Amino acid sequence: MKQQKFTKQFAEFLRIGAALVKQAEADALLIFVEGVCEWEQIKAGAGNAKTIVAADDEEALEGAKETGLMPIVVELDESPILEKLTHALVESVADDIIATGASVVALYSGFDESRIDTISLVRLSEHLGRLTSRDLRRLETSVPLETLKHVIDLAVDIGREGREGKPVGTMFVVGDHRKVLHHSVASGFDPIKGYNRKERSIFDNRVREGLKEIAQLDGAFIINADGVVEAACRLVDVSSASVTLSKGLGARHWAGAAISKKTKSIAIVVSESNGTVRVFQNGEVMLRIEPFRRAMKWKDLDFDNAGE
Repeated sequence: MKQQKFTKQFAEFLRIGAALVKQAEADALLIFVEGVCEWEQIKAGAGNAKTIVAADDEEALEGAKETGLMPIVVELDESPILEKLTHALVESVADDIIATGASVVALYSGFDESRIDTISLVRLSEHLGRLTSRDLRRLETSVPLETLKHVIDLAVDIGREGREGKPVGTMFVVGDHRKVLHHSVASGFDPIKGYNRKERSIFDNRVREGLKEIAQLDGAFIINADGVVEAACRLVDVSSASVTLSKGLGARHWAGAAISKKTKSIAIVVSESNGTVRVFQNGEVMLRIEPFRRAMKWKDLDFDNAGE
């Protein structure tokens, strides 16, 4: 296992990072390491700052938690460092280590992977609303990327805006639509029945606006891989006995997890309580998107370098 040496340069960057956390009133210090470190020295150098340590594999972080540090495994060995940092920040939010609007001072190897040489101050409220296409490619699904983007954009809009000032919870099930229809039942009136394919395409802005209105009704939207809404107001009829989810998630999330495990579909669930969007595949939460006030942008995360 590769070692990340605690050099004089590392110690100085750690000192500056801890001071910046205090000066900028940041919420945490994130250190991306390339191997096993002297965790006690890092803990001492970070002082009172909440300190997250991230690495590409779990073995590199062995012993970090026992020292009082917060380890995050990234598993993006061949990806650029800024992509790794983005993932580490998203995972830190998902694990409730930091809040969605937190500010984080990040230390990492921006130029030479053998040493810590870069400091960045990241404000998550400005950046984590920018979901990248790579996030969706991780799902390894036959559903086209553009279809997933449009459905997730719609779900995020619903989570952020609600309808007429009230929060709205709903679910979209994308792909493998024939099996999904087989494992669901109509809750009653289907408001999209009778429309032609063009009038049911999520690529049409008028259709998306119409779906926002329908989202207030009970049941899920079933969407095929081409982005055509096959049915609305469907109740998923699948046992969730083989699914394990975090406490606090309601029946809609359990149904989304269950149908994504029973079929090859992707379930996208909007929480009625806080607007959070969760993307399920094979019964597990693969992505979690918070309801930012501003629209989500499909671009890579930018970092502002505070020093080198």
